[in-house]
Amino acid sequence: MKRILTAALLLTCIIYKTSAQNNSVLTTTANYSELQQKFVDLKFGMFIHFNMPTYMDADWPDPEAAVSNFNPKKLNADQWAKAAKSANMTYGCLTTKHHSGFCIWDTKTTDYNVMNSPLKRDVVKEYVDAFRKNDLKVMLYYSILDTHHKLRPHTITQKHFEMVKAQLTELLTKYGKIEAIIIDGWDAPWSRISYDDINFEDVYHLIKSIQPDCVLMDLNGAKYPAEGLFYSDIKTYEMGAGQRISKENNIMPSLACLPLQSSWFWKTNFPTTPVKDAPKMVTELTTLNKADCNFILNVAPNRDGLFDDNALAALKEIGKLWKNDGPAPKLAATGSPIISSNIAKNKPSNSSWSDDMNIMDFANDDDFTTSWTSNAAIKTPWYEIDFGHDTEFNTIALTEAKPNITGYHLEYLHNGVWKPILNGNTTSRVKIHRFNRVWGTKIRVTIDKADSQVSIAEFGVYNERR
Repeated sequence: MKRILTAALLLTCIIYKTSAQNNSVLTTTANYSELQQKFVDLKFGMFIHFNMPTYMDADWPDPEAAVSNFNPKKLNADQWAKAAKSANMTYGCLTTKHHSGFCIWDTKTTDYNVMNSPLKRDVVKEYVDAFRKNDLKVMLYYSILDTHHKLRPHTITQKHFEMVKAQLTELLTKYGKIEAIIIDGWDAPWSRISYDDINFEDVYHLIKSIQPDCVLMDLNGAKYPAEGLFYSDIKTYEMGAGQRISKENNIMPSLACLPLQSSWFWKTNFPTTPVKDAPKMVTELTTLNKADCNFILNVAPNRDGLFDDNALAALKEIGKLWKNDGPAPKLAATGSPIISSNIAKNKPSNSSWSDDMNIMDFANDDDFTTSWTSNAAIKTPWYEIDFGHDTEFNTIALTEAKPNITGYHLEYLHNGVWKPILNGNTTSRVKIHRFNRVWGTKIRVTIDKADSQVSIAEFGVYNERR
């Protein structure tokens, strides 16, 4: 096992080192608008949650469950693809590895994989072959949280990071063109694995260096504001967890997901439990598409590796009610997402007079639901971060509690002198500014004009690779 993992990691390092030389080119020339448009144009696809949980009657199974449990005796990915076609879907997305760490492809990184199960077949390969054969595009889901391999809070090591890179490298090099990777279990309140624990920027550059046109999504919609792209090429909404897109005011290319059945993975009661109403799903799909949102509907295969009859019937009914009417309207440009670590997070901060308990610490606590609020008596409020030593940075993301600030300027302290960065008048709630790299011990924003009381939810500072 150790030799296998070492060889896989060495291969990843070689690929990663070679591709890293081109990272700056890839990230500056990638046509994000075109990729986002193509993704939203796909409109409707099939999520397929199929993994060890299928056999445990739970979405989070025992991480030590024996590989012998995974035994789909009638596995038929072509049935999945034809079911997706019957609903007029355009793509699929399969759970290559869920939170309990079982890999359903022929990986060299761990023995905890499908090739050591009774099936002994590469499910990812069968899935991509079947969907492409049926003229459907291919996406993959991958969980960062991995309870079997102890990739969880307080136990993360460099070997875990190398395993993630090796596994993603396999998935992006063995199965042809991958339209998108949906990542889960990262920077979520229930997983508690931060973008620093497993460095997001490194993973993002790795994915883009192997497949520049692969759209990367992290299911982080619960945390980050709808008005900006943070750690994702596309805004994501897990509707089953209560996350909802603003169908009237959405300004970002988006993805919303929902299970057709009562949960993500197959349960023993699924064959006799009604699935979601097809006309309602079509109404949801149509409404989401009008809001620049791609809808992915999960259908869970049973323990034989097949869809149940009630799910197949619902998909056919959806296909009778909904037809793809072509590309979505042209999206507004978003610029590239924030992908770097926030170096202002939890650093010492200071400000002009605050409003009661809403003090300066709330504007860099990595929580967009809290904020620093200026006392209304202050005519020109200011807020600053103190790094304690010369620090390099080239990007600022200023997120308000509500859009209100209309004029402001940014400056940094270098060798005891405050120097200007820029004057801003961006009126949106999330104000992202990229500029030439500077070195400073402090950075400050001064509010020159606001329509009402100033309140900053997060003041993010980043040193992006360019």
